[in-house]
Amino acid sequence: MACGRARGHLGLNVKLLVDMNLSPRWVGILVEAGIEAVHWSMLGAHNAPDSEIMAYANVNGYAVLTHDLDFSTILAATQGEKPSVVQIRAEDVNPDVIAKQVIAALRQMATELEDGALLTIEPNRTRLRVLPLQSRS
Repeated sequence: MACGRARGHLGLNVKLLVDMNLSPRWVGILVEAGIEAVHWSMLGAHNAPDSEIMAYANVNGYAVLTHDLDFSTILAATQGEKPSVVQIRAEDVNPDVIAKQVIAALRQMATELEDGALLTIEPNRTRLRVLPLQSRS
C-alpha cells in the first residue's frame, strides 16, 4: 500500500509525507495507526531535491517524515513556519523497531505539528521546536 487515508479516528489531523530515505512500509503502519500518510515515491521524482519535497508538503498541508537532517537545515535557513518536519534520528529506522515511538510522539505533539514544528525523535528522547526556528544565541 503506497497511500492511505485514515484521518480523524484518533483525533490526529496531521498528514505525513514520507521521505524517500524511509521505507514505503511506513505508510501502511501509519495508516493502521490512524494517520494519513503517503510516500514521496507516489508523488514525485525519486531524485527530487529536498526543497521540492518541502514546497509540495507546504502547499498540500503535509508534515514531512524523514531521516534526513537537511529538512531542518532548510527550515532554519528560510525561517519557515510550515511544513512541519518530523525527523527520526536513529541508526535503525526500520518501522518494526521505532514505529511505536514515532506514533506516540505524533499523537502527543499533534497540535504543535498542525501549527508548525520540528519534531526530532531519537531512541532515548523526543524534542520539539516550534516554527519558525530562531537561532539559539
